[in-house]
Amino acid sequence: MIDDAVGRTGRVVHVNVSPGGVPKLPVDEARVGRLGLAGDAHNHDDGHGGPHRAVCLFALEAIERVRADDHTSLGPGSAGENLTTEGIELALLPVGARLAIGDRVILEISGPANPCDVIKGTFSGGKSGRISILLHPADSRMYARVLADGVVRPGDAIRVLPAFPGSDAAVHHELDRLDHVERDAWLAMWRAAAESGLDVRVLEKGDLAAAASPDLSGSVFNRAFGMRQVPIHRPRMEALFRDAGTIGWLVAGIDDPLFSGRESEWPVGVHRATVEDVLERGRVAAAAPIEGLVIRRVGPDDAADAARWADIFITGFEIDGPLADAWRRFNPNLVRARGYQQFIAALDGRDIAASALFNRRRVAWLGAGTVLPDARGRGIQRALIMDRVRRAQAAGSTRVLSTAEIDTISAANLEALGIERIWTRAHYRVEPA
Repeated sequence: MIDDAVGRTGRVVHVNVSPGGVPKLPVDEARVGRLGLAGDAHNHDDGHGGPHRAVCLFALEAIERVRADDHTSLGPGSAGENLTTEGIELALLPVGARLAIGDRVILEISGPANPCDVIKGTFSGGKSGRISILLHPADSRMYARVLADGVVRPGDAIRVLPAFPGSDAAVHHELDRLDHVERDAWLAMWRAAAESGLDVRVLEKGDLAAAASPDLSGSVFNRAFGMRQVPIHRPRMEALFRDAGTIGWLVAGIDDPLFSGRESEWPVGVHRATVEDVLERGRVAAAAPIEGLVIRRVGPDDAADAARWADIFITGFEIDGPLADAWRRFNPNLVRARGYQQFIAALDGRDIAASALFNRRRVAWLGAGTVLPDARGRGIQRALIMDRVRRAQAAGSTRVLSTAEIDTISAANLEALGIERIWTRAHYRVEPA
């Protein structure tokens, strides 16, 4: 599709900014930088803005179609776009397409801008779904990253360029969905711990999710997600750790320019595949079923199995001290969390492995799986993966998501089953002082 669009031309009709909210109002010019237009802001900056949603664009052609559909209050800037354009059907451009604007600015389409409550008043009956790309593929606003900064003005020419070789725009578009699911899985665990009476302080706001715990040292309960999407909230993340008096970790891309020169800790791969591909690959890679291996689900109200799962998990990952006690304490709450499931594998009647699964938005997040030391080396970890993927398919999920530290057996098992690494992130320490 992008080959058909390359070379098409259009122009900027309006340049729009606001201190937050809509409508965004026209200006004579604005400087465009990595995080968007100078002078522009968002009332809901936990879900808008950031390097991958720096500029919002809306085609005048789409605006006119929507207006003709009885949404007569819609006009340039009223849906919150920064650049109103003419001559190019923006919503039909694929992720990765580039737009050369004026003499210097180059943008890269990063994905659709989903309608939100802020713009509902612009639409008849509040039906902002009229510009949802799922319902009306040609009439969506689009987000873009900034590849080359500069000044934009009304009347600037726009030219569609081919995707940049090696562009990771499609990867970030995929990560937007995957990160949301993983964030919900971590929130489920943090909330289960807080509900059990542990001092776990949870911060959730749009794409930002973080926890800090004076009770539990280490990264599991002292980390923040969201640096990739909303780095503007880094001060809030760091303040959470500072107020709790704990060392924390910011989760960010291993090549994030905001951490240039900073030492990162334990790089982790984000792995992804379709359920269908894993099941096909697994028929070969998983080899024959392991004789005597039975995998059962932990019932949400089965206190004995919930305790057994925690014991296997603690032993397999060599967890000790307060963190081990915490897992035993909050796991009965966690296993009841919506979308969350736990499993115990028994070999010849003896429990030897534990795993977890979280289904949300048709994505299956494979939680940490572990095998007791004396049962390792028999392919049980791969069997645990395949078992969860089959269960995910039965639940309606179409994608598989998992994370694993780089160059580990866990990473090798995922890749052997076709769950490939698409992104690498690291953890950056934040001292409480």
